Amino acid sequence: MRISTKGRYALRLMLDLATNSNGSPIRLKDVARRQDISEKYLEQIISVLNKAGYVRSIRGPQGGYMLQKAPREYTVGMILRLTEGSLAPVECVEAGGVCRMEESCATRILWKKLDDAISNVVDNVTLEDLMDWQPQRACDYVI
Repeated sequence: MRISTKGRYALRLMLDLATNSNGSPIRLKDVARRQDISEKYLEQIISVLNKAGYVRSIRGPQGGYMLQKAPREYTVGMILRLTEGSLAPVECVEAGGVCRMEESCATRILWKKLDDAISNVVDNVTLEDLMDWQPQRACDYVI
């Protein structure tokens, strides 16, 4: 399994919205600058997040985006599955996946263990956890 830039950037976008939330909408231009990601690419990603109800859009000159829920209510798995699809390492262990050799395939056991381990991590880490794991930002002013 390899996470694409779309999945990684979606996670960074959601984390940026969570970290910089102050009750006002956050402009995509500001996220793009802070995260060093193309604003055009972020527009594509935010559209997916908006349609899924993960963020809400506020129109107008003071508009932007805000998280729809609290950071603790979003798991990394939710965001990655929305943007990446299945996180299963091989097709036969995906939900609804079919394996004609299921009864005799020793490697399927390995793939299932790997899939379970991945899910256990991404489904138990929230945006709030990621916020806690971030290094403290330096102050923007000096006295």
